[in-house]
Amino acid sequence: MNIFWLEETDADVPSENDWLTPSEVLRVNAMRFAKRRSDWRLGRWTAKLALATYLQWPRSHDCLANLEIRSAPSGAPLALVEGMVGKLTLSISHRAGVAICAIAPWATPLGCDLEIAEPRCDAFVSDYFSVEEQHDIARAPIEDRSWLIALLWSAKESALKALQQGLRLDTRCVSVTLAELTSSGRECEFGSGETVVSGCVAPTSRDSWHQLHVRCLHGESFTGFWQHTGEFIRTVVASPSPQSPIYLSRRWLSSETE
Repeated sequence: MNIFWLEETDADVPSENDWLTPSEVLRVNAMRFAKRRSDWRLGRWTAKLALATYLQWPRSHDCLANLEIRSAPSGAPLALVEGMVGKLTLSISHRAGVAICAIAPWATPLGCDLEIAEPRCDAFVSDYFSVEEQHDIARAPIEDRSWLIALLWSAKESALKALQQGLRLDTRCVSVTLAELTSSGRECEFGSGETVVSGCVAPTSRDSWHQLHVRCLHGESFTGFWQHTGEFIRTVVASPSPQSPIYLSRRWLSSETE
């Protein structure tokens, strides 16, 4: 199964609102706080641009205004294409002026998340991570712990979105394991063996991803992928097991239509 993704920044978002539908304009104008408006517009811009590229539509503002992103009863984003529910699944995340949107076939459990590695206290780890994850974090070298905690947290967020529950569920009900790369390029399972593999190989392009797995206490499981580039960590999970995410660039659009 293929999943697709796109990332945009605050600087990419037009100042005008002619790419929004009338109901979206009403909604954004009703928001009291500037940061809330900015984050909301960034998420909608990224999702609409991803949808237009996925549908092989032009990226003009007129075309984007025929796409609407609403919230389903679960809180998950729901795409409307020319007023009709689009037969695809969306997930959106934003952090620090950057937004990511993932797209999968209709009714696919899907979640994506964007995080920044930052120091976290021991109480945060004990309150929100499973016993297995706490053990993995404790075994990791000190210099790797900030990004590892952010990565595990991001994968949890993605999985909880795929379950359409978000943070309404206890984050300890999902447990993440990572497939790491050693310096020789050999892939090993992180969190399931005797030795923690450190020295993460940072991807050098949008097409470079590492695999992860999420096990849920209620029996569900997800396969996903992660990236660590610069200060950002991205995760995407889905079920059934997807292929490595495909970036929705104009290059992708041209290659599909040739």
